[in-house]
Amino acid sequence: MKYEGGIGDNRLYLIIAILILLVVIFAVVFSNNQLSTAYVPDDFLEEEWSEDLEERDCGSQSYGFDKWCSLSYKMEGSHPAYLTVTTFKTLVMMNEDDLETKTIETIREKALLQGISIDNSTEVTGERALESNHKTRYVIYYGNDTSKDPAEKIKIIGEVWNCGTSGTSVICIGVTQVTDYAHNNSDINLTNWKKIISDDIGMIDGVMGEDGLIFNVKCH
Repeated sequence: MKYEGGIGDNRLYLIIAILILLVVIFAVVFSNNQLSTAYVPDDFLEEEWSEDLEERDCGSQSYGFDKWCSLSYKMEGSHPAYLTVTTFKTLVMMNEDDLETKTIETIREKALLQGISIDNSTEVTGERALESNHKTRYVIYYGNDTSKDPAEKIKIIGEVWNCGTSGTSVICIGVTQVTDYAHNNSDINLTNWKKIISDDIGMIDGVMGEDGLIFNVKCH
């Protein structure tokens, strides 16, 4: 007797095919969703600069489809400075307008929490190319650290770009104290600022140097 499959069998095969397809899709998505964390190579961290491992913050959300990792580099001393390098990996890469907006919001939120007053009239925006040839957008502010007595002048930069090779978005935020009123020194000291922002042709403040921290961030 010849057996012919009915409608029920066809539905079963269709369900199995759909399940196999979903498994394949999820496998491809997850394999392409590995986070390549951007960082500053040790070669460009002088003795005074080092990563603060306690400040490293990595995580994920949306069932692992959205990931991030933030690394912090600090320089202690009479003119302390720090730089955070945060990498984002999302199913749909953020455009640079959104990145720039997110960076400005982050700067303002952190400033509020840390007692920093930003002088909005000093805002400077621009674009440049990094050592990796990535084109970036940046925003710069002067401000005052009112958490200190007397308040110290600071300078802030936020710089962003998308890395097509790793499929990630990168936000760098650098802050440095440029005065030392606490020790009766009113001279502006931009040594750490220059270390954060310098590049090979002096695109920011005319500061030239191939060992700038942001300039040499590796993201792929």
